[in-house]
Amino acid sequence: MSRTPAATRTRHPSRLRAKTTSPTRRPRRPTLPTDANNLELPLGDRTVRLTNLRKLFWPELGITKRDLLQYYIDVSDVLLPHLRDRAMVMKRYPHGADGDFFFMKRAPSPRPAWIELCAIEHSSGNVIHFPVIQDLASLLWVVNLGCIDLNQWYARCDDVDRPDYLHFDLDPVPDAGFPQVRETALLVREALTTLGMPCCAKTTGSKGIHVYVPIVRGPNQKAVWTFAKAFARTLAAAHPDLVTAEYRINKRPKGRVLVDYNQNAWGRTLASVYSVRPKPRATVSAPVSWEEVERGIQIEDFRIDNMPARIAAVGDLFKPLLASRGRFRLERVL
Repeated sequence: MSRTPAATRTRHPSRLRAKTTSPTRRPRRPTLPTDANNLELPLGDRTVRLTNLRKLFWPELGITKRDLLQYYIDVSDVLLPHLRDRAMVMKRYPHGADGDFFFMKRAPSPRPAWIELCAIEHSSGNVIHFPVIQDLASLLWVVNLGCIDLNQWYARCDDVDRPDYLHFDLDPVPDAGFPQVRETALLVREALTTLGMPCCAKTTGSKGIHVYVPIVRGPNQKAVWTFAKAFARTLAAAHPDLVTAEYRINKRPKGRVLVDYNQNAWGRTLASVYSVRPKPRATVSAPVSWEEVERGIQIEDFRIDNMPARIAAVGDLFKPLLASRGRFRLERVL
């Protein structure tokens, strides 16, 4: 881009008045009724209207829209910190996981007054007002629109051109499977570790693994993308029988794993951590330990029905992405 994109954030007045000097007790997570189709859910000083709760989103599994909303309520404590202050691209599945979907960037109207917005100017000069998920009420409002998975920006709204993490999307090319994806993830970790870069892994909930590196915010999105591209190409050159960095689909060799660096480009998004994916088993994009990758996890190990219990057992394995300490200064390798 020829210039730094501009962004402004619209906050709800209640946040502007909020005191941060004394901690507040975390509100109890609600349990949605199973016999209602529409309801008004009070959450503190806000009320969220939830609709079509009995609609089957995964008919073969008997999972309803109510169940999807309840899942996001149950994981909200660990999910929300990864979404706050970031523009949200909405991927809407109004007819469930098997139905057609469409992307939506502009926050729809009418909407509750408490939905915060991130206004981002694009290279065309067009300004798009994205919704921002700041709390449970806004999370449920977005999911109620039919968003099965959540797709937030990599940079926060106060500086949308400077991300605070980079990532690699490991995607199997035809004739490659998840064992090759796991092997590639371990190669990515090894190469990053050689550079002194910490990294975390999560399943995509679809076919692959995402590897994330927490960085100190500073380099712009183009610089982050440039490093990711060079890293992926170097890895592919060192392991040509397993890895490819070829972005052109018709040029990719079969049986390889694509180390996709291009998702680091400005304005791109990936499904967030803890997102449910519109897949037959209602799988979840789950953070995993490197020991689990080495042991041989499967995508289907992490689903809407067992993810809350896993979080209760292991906590948030993606916490390093939120910490101020332990982030890598990318300028060292640019």
